[in-house]
Amino acid sequence: MSDEALQAERGVSLWRDAWLRLRRNRLAVAGGVTLILLCVLALLTPWIAPYDYRAQDLALGASPPSAAHWLGTDTLGRDLLTHVLWGGRISLAVGFVATGVALLIGVLYGTIAGYAGGRVDAVMMRLVDILYALPFMIFIILLMVIFGRNLVLLFLAIGAVEWLTMARIVRGQVQTLKQQEFIEAAVSLGLSRWTIIRRHLIPNTLGPVIVYTTLTIPSVMLLEAFLSFLGLGIQPPASSWGLLISYGAETMEEYPWLLIFPGVALSITLFSLNFLGDGLRDALDPRIAKD
Repeated sequence: MSDEALQAERGVSLWRDAWLRLRRNRLAVAGGVTLILLCVLALLTPWIAPYDYRAQDLALGASPPSAAHWLGTDTLGRDLLTHVLWGGRISLAVGFVATGVALLIGVLYGTIAGYAGGRVDAVMMRLVDILYALPFMIFIILLMVIFGRNLVLLFLAIGAVEWLTMARIVRGQVQTLKQQEFIEAAVSLGLSRWTIIRRHLIPNTLGPVIVYTTLTIPSVMLLEAFLSFLGLGIQPPASSWGLLISYGAETMEEYPWLLIFPGVALSITLFSLNFLGDGLRDALDPRIAKD
């Protein structure tokens, strides 16, 4: 009997079925592998970066790619490959940490609102509507101006404005799930509301949450790049891809490599995350028929 026939006879769990579908999506697999490689490079940056990111050679100035400096140098004689590696480390950290903050707030808020229902749900979601109407870019800029340009504050500020859509998605899922028989059975067994939320509702919302998370990370990275472009994000001597792109845009006519290489690094990361997100969305959609 073939492996497929054995799997059909034994049955396949939802997560294994999703994994099998994801593996058949070449773009999603390529995006996932690329993202893993980028994360590994970010973790190993202190050991593999060819130069100290604070080192300058004013006599060298801006030079095109060469054997000594594979991606060239900037106007201060700093190695661009080193700064792209360190910039990726910070940009990926901002993307993952800020998305984690948004994930924590959004999942808890949406689950509580969806399960409580009634007036509690109405009040909580009206608050979300009010926050949606606020100009969040101005809110982040005010935070950075008032409290200073702190990396931790940047994580928290971006995460604090990216949780609203997550909360709405989770709330909709919970409103559907709480009508299911297994939730009614849990209630009849006398389980507390927090136990039902923690053990039954949140785990069953992971599919949409995972998909939206992979789409939120690129959004957060672009927001950080925009803030750095405005001079409100990461500050020298530290680097992020947004800061490098901002610097490269100012000198693109004379030194185009200063814009091209950070832009390519950011684009590859965003494409990888989007391909992975699309693949996860298709793999975790139960309405998609099995091949």
